[in-house]
Amino acid sequence: MKVRIRMDIFTLAVWIGTLALLSFSFAKDKQRTKQALQMAFRMGKGMLASILSIIFAIGLLLTLLPPAEIARFAGGQSVFLATVAAALFGTVTLVPAFIAFPLVGTLIGAGVSVIPSVAFLTTLTMVGIVTFPLEKRSFGTKFTATRNSLSFLFALVIALAMGVIL
Repeated sequence: MKVRIRMDIFTLAVWIGTLALLSFSFAKDKQRTKQALQMAFRMGKGMLASILSIIFAIGLLLTLLPPAEIARFAGGQSVFLATVAAALFGTVTLVPAFIAFPLVGTLIGAGVSVIPSVAFLTTLTMVGIVTFPLEKRSFGTKFTATRNSLSFLFALVIALAMGVIL
């Protein structure tokens, strides 16, 4: 069986750059580079369960509620209502950006308007209702509430701007 791997120029450049810098690091200090790689692998193993559970949850969600169904629901609403609903849903959802971008791409591909999709994406990555208690402990209630409120407003502005641009 023949395996064919295709990469775009950016991915190829990242791989080449990573290998070059890793080689430089090994040449400079082999012991510290090995320690850094061991730490990175331990951190990766620690995050693996979370990442896989998130991917599984999104796959299950998209199975139960296909993107075409989401697009039909969002398309049946006014753009304003769909945008506010998407923004509110994004504030209470905790999904890492590397999962959120493909998810939003899937939604747009299924026919969801750009404005609600961007509102969902920006609130998803900028507003943290789920992480509010942790952030409050570190930064205080006033700062956390202000940051989340401003992030929500700016997310809507970004969504509107992207709607105009695209």
